[in-house]
Amino acid sequence: MDKVSFVIPCYRSELTLGHVVEEIRAVMTQLSAYRYEIVLINDCSPDDTLGVIRGLCETYDNITGISLARNFGQHAALMAGFRHVTGDIVICLDDDGQTPAGDVGKFLAEIEAGRDVVYARYLNKQHTAFRNFGSKINEIMTRFMLGKPKELYISSYFAAKRYVIDEVVRYENSYPYVIGLVLRTTKNICNVDVKHRQRETGHSGYTMKKLFGLWFNGFTAFSIQPLRFATMVGIFCAGSGFLYGIYTVIKRLINPAVPLGFSSLMSAVVFLGGMIMLMLGLIGEYVGRIYISLNNSPQYVIREIIRQEGSEHEI
Repeated sequence: MDKVSFVIPCYRSELTLGHVVEEIRAVMTQLSAYRYEIVLINDCSPDDTLGVIRGLCETYDNITGISLARNFGQHAALMAGFRHVTGDIVICLDDDGQTPAGDVGKFLAEIEAGRDVVYARYLNKQHTAFRNFGSKINEIMTRFMLGKPKELYISSYFAAKRYVIDEVVRYENSYPYVIGLVLRTTKNICNVDVKHRQRETGHSGYTMKKLFGLWFNGFTAFSIQPLRFATMVGIFCAGSGFLYGIYTVIKRLINPAVPLGFSSLMSAVVFLGGMIMLMLGLIGEYVGRIYISLNNSPQYVIREIIRQEGSEHEI
C-alpha cells in the first residue's frame, strides 16, 4: 500500500488550516488504497498558526508540525517539509483552502499512470489581479529561463513521485526554487484541471517585494540566460556605437558645417552608462549569491518539530 505525504507551508492560516486538514482527511478516507501523513510547516507566522498546528498534532497521530525560526519563504518551507516526509508520493497544496484537496484522486491517478510530476491547472483562478500578474510574470520567466514547455501550467498545487523529491532535496544551497529543481529533474510532467476557490479569509502573503525576490531567485539560481542576454545587449550597444561613429564621420566629411551635437553625445553616454550599471548589477547579483552560498547560509532553520506524543525536538 503506497503512502501519500501532504506538505503544506503555513503562513497566516489560523482560520483556514483546520478546514484544509479536515478536507484531506475526508478525501483520503475514500481513497482507502493509500496510507497518508500530513506535514505542516509554520513559516514563522505572526498569528496563531503555530497554535493551530499544535492542536492538530495533538489530535491526529499522522500529522507532523515543523516550526521555522524565522520567515524563510514558501520554497524554503517546502524544502523543510520534503526532508521530513516518509511517503511514496508527495502532494503539496496551499493552506488557505483555495486549492481543493478533494481533487487529490486526479493527481494520484496520473502518478499511477506513470507520470513523475502532476501540476494543477486552474480553469477559473480566484486570485487578485496583483497575484495573477505575478503568476503571469512567473510563467514567462520559467518558460524562457528554465525551459518550461509552453503548454505546461505551473502552480503551487502538485504531486510528485518520491524519487523526484529525493533529487530536489539534494540541493543544499541558500536559494531553493522548487519549480526549477523539479524541471531539471524530469520532463515527464502533466496537468490536471481543478477548480480554484475563492479565498475564505485574509489575503495573499505574497507582496511585490516577495514576488520580485521569487523571480530573481528563479532566474539567477537555475539559469545563465540573463548573463547571455547581458552579453547580447553589450554586443548590440558596441555595434550600434561603431556604426553611429562611421555615420558621424561620413556626415562630417560630406558636410563640414554640421555641428558635432553635444546633446546627442550626452544621450549616448547616459544610455551606455546606464546599461553598463545594469549589467554590472546583474553580475553582482550572481556573485553575491555565490558568496552567500559559499558561506553556507541555511535554506531554513527549524526551531522545533511537533508530534502527537508531545515530544518537541529542538534542532
